[in-house]
Amino acid sequence: MADLSKLSVHEIRQQLGVGALSLTPQLLGRLKRDPRQGVRQLYTTLKKRHDRERGEQARLDGMLNFERILWKTGVTRIAGVDEAGMGPLAGPVVAAAVVFPPGTALDGVDDSKRLDHEQRGMLAQAIRESAAGIGIGTVEVGEIDRINIYQAGLLAMRRAVDALPERPEHVLVDARTIPDLDVAQNPFTKGDGINFSIAAASIIAKTHRDALMDDLDRLYPDYGFARHKGYGTPEHQDAIGRVGPCAVHRLSFGIIRELCGEYSGLFYELRDRLVQAAAATDLAAFDEMLGARKADLGDDEHRKLKLMLSRRWKTI
Repeated sequence: MADLSKLSVHEIRQQLGVGALSLTPQLLGRLKRDPRQGVRQLYTTLKKRHDRERGEQARLDGMLNFERILWKTGVTRIAGVDEAGMGPLAGPVVAAAVVFPPGTALDGVDDSKRLDHEQRGMLAQAIRESAAGIGIGTVEVGEIDRINIYQAGLLAMRRAVDALPERPEHVLVDARTIPDLDVAQNPFTKGDGINFSIAAASIIAKTHRDALMDDLDRLYPDYGFARHKGYGTPEHQDAIGRVGPCAVHRLSFGIIRELCGEYSGLFYELRDRLVQAAAATDLAAFDEMLGARKADLGDDEHRKLKLMLSRRWKTI
């Protein structure tokens, strides 16, 4: 290794930049012991970078643990599967299935919800360039309203697997098991945050769906789909209340009917009382009143008020 005492701080930086020096624990130790103030400051900066890189490598190793076990047994076509768009009030549910060649590792891959828009876009491109196969499954609003949102998510994932260029040998899924799939599969609770292939699928599903919502924003400009992607933000709810739902709103979602004034007068009266409740005694009285009036409310209305009440209890 080069004699650091004969190199200036600028020369050390240059040699690190061109690869003549490697950022190793041994090099950091030598920099730390150097008496020159500038070298000690460089050590502090490089130590932080080294620790970040080691932490990212450890995180990535953990996320790839299951794939590496399967790759070692000769299972090469492992599909990570995840969906996006279960919660929004509008637009399709989209799922992605991603298969990587054995040995693949991409820095930064994580649950899409932990990444910002720019990070997701860059990683989506890297995933598409590295993947051996990608499948996309979409369930449109009409199907969502007909079969319910939970089943729509499962259907989207099944379609994503079916859309892969080659049949996978093993499937890794976020939280659920895909029904009627003749391939071995493992569900992972919060899999998009702990498994590499599922996280990659979450990024592809999210970016693909976001692009679809951008297209829908141009078709239905009154709602702001490009900004909120169909989620129930105050802006979106206000637009539904003002102009009503459009063709891509999920009419089976009770909140759509609520926003359009289609619930009973009693529902809105009770909702306003709940909003005004300011203390635990008020909430307890409201709970008693809600129980007494249950028979006068629709099932969706009663369920929504109970949910609102449980959320209010958490704020007292």
